[in-house]
Amino acid sequence: MAKDLLVETYKKGTILLRQGEISSRCYFVLAGCIRQYSCDEDGKETTYNFFTEEQAVVMFKSYKQRVPSDYYLSCIEDSTLLVGDLDSEERMYHKFPELIKITRSILELNFGEAQEERAVFMGASPEERYLSLLKKRPGLVKRVPQHQLASYLGITPESLSRIKKRLSKDSGL
Repeated sequence: MAKDLLVETYKKGTILLRQGEISSRCYFVLAGCIRQYSCDEDGKETTYNFFTEEQAVVMFKSYKQRVPSDYYLSCIEDSTLLVGDLDSEERMYHKFPELIKITRSILELNFGEAQEERAVFMGASPEERYLSLLKKRPGLVKRVPQHQLASYLGITPESLSRIKKRLSKDSGL
């Protein structure tokens, strides 16, 4: 009998998915941090998300539609992940039909939160984006390289440094 899910450990720097590959796996972060990013023709990287403990990592479009991924997934820390694939997913849904409803409920919740976060992000200043990140995911700032964090916030590393310096000065730290 095949295992439905595996727990695997990956070293910092491991690329789980390359831009242009078709995603065949989905992940759930038990420990560590995964970065979602793309790379343009000039080699410039843009960060779109960070996934940390208790978050699912799947590039749905590539995974479900079997099309090349627009993104890389890379471990920016040593990471322990629960790993599945389409076959194991189908076996789990067949074996536990109630899992379909649970999964749908979680996806709807996550989608709604993502829509709200995107709307707030688009209307916020860079400083407001940084403050929001500090509020929602305070530990992330210490775990992620500054240039990747700046890319995620849509600003340059220099702008992020200025924002951090100004906030530190304003708070008296």
